[in-house]
Amino acid sequence: MALVQRIPNFSSNLRNWKTNSTNQIPISSLHYKTQIYASSSSSPFTEKHSAERYQRDQWLYKASTPSPSPSSNQKDEVFVRENDIASQLPELKKLLAVLKEKRGKGCRGGDCGPGDVFLVGTGPGDPELLTLKAVRVIQSADLLLYDRLVSNDVLDLVAPDARLLYVGKTAGYHSRTQEEIHELLLNFAEAGATVVRLKGGDPLVFGRGGEEMDFLQQQGIRVQVIPGITAASGIAAELGIPLTHRGVATSVRFLTGHSRKGGTDPLFVAENAADPDTTLVVYMGLGTLPSLAQKLMDHGLPCDTPAVAVERGTTTLQRTVFAELKDFASEIQTAGLVSPTLIIIGKVVELSPLWPHCTKESSCLVETL
Repeated sequence: MALVQRIPNFSSNLRNWKTNSTNQIPISSLHYKTQIYASSSSSPFTEKHSAERYQRDQWLYKASTPSPSPSSNQKDEVFVRENDIASQLPELKKLLAVLKEKRGKGCRGGDCGPGDVFLVGTGPGDPELLTLKAVRVIQSADLLLYDRLVSNDVLDLVAPDARLLYVGKTAGYHSRTQEEIHELLLNFAEAGATVVRLKGGDPLVFGRGGEEMDFLQQQGIRVQVIPGITAASGIAAELGIPLTHRGVATSVRFLTGHSRKGGTDPLFVAENAADPDTTLVVYMGLGTLPSLAQKLMDHGLPCDTPAVAVERGTTTLQRTVFAELKDFASEIQTAGLVSPTLIIIGKVVELSPLWPHCTKESSCLVETL
């Protein structure tokens, strides 16, 4: 039995994020679990059930009774979304009218073009991973549509007179459909507003940024993309895992755990993904991981391939589970990890200082320095 300590976060938080002490936790020979205990039980993310969810977009709800939290019951979920839309619609119309009037007064001859739309990546959770350009655009926006995985610290950067609108999605519950998000972006841009679409990670990596960009460009709206540090890069760096490494991994592949049509077994790519020299990074893969892990092994990936699952990576609530592929799904279930969780599978996981084994792969990092 050994004791391992989590890699410290060397950055000081943009919004004085509190640094918490790390408990040393015993590990077994097959897996390692670590948890950072935050001083508060609240999540750094703006999830639907979180009180922080309403802090900056309460202008939409001040005249209405707060909606109940979404449940697993489909009827309740539909009620919540439709009730949100009904309560927001009058205020959205008022805001549109104000923006149109403002644009009319500022235009000479009444000939004004539409406003710009920015698709902004906010990274995996740590607000200090924002780019300088992202901060500048966030602070200059008229309206911001934000996802579930945008942290409250990022929302604190928004200008006091800007408006915020929650359009987050979680498994089985969408506060707004993708089509409704398209229309909101279009309507406010046509009204001359500077509209920012805030997305966790990178907008063009499993963030539907390409769909929104394509729709708006077809309507004649100028769209600018400000990349963010995708979860794969940010979380791997936090754990000291190189996604590629000479002599260990010659490529990296990003996979989604969900298909467009949903379902519990969409991972038809496993046959081509079972390459020992490729690092696999799976987004949104908790539900389908048991199937994926088995398929990868069935198609030749060694059962002792190292893997790690990271819940709420780069935040104070980060939890990790290290295990070999054959035990991976069961260890994650035992730990009770929840979304958002990123999964990394491949030999490079052994290069993390947190990996419990001392192996020949681990020595490669030293040999190449």
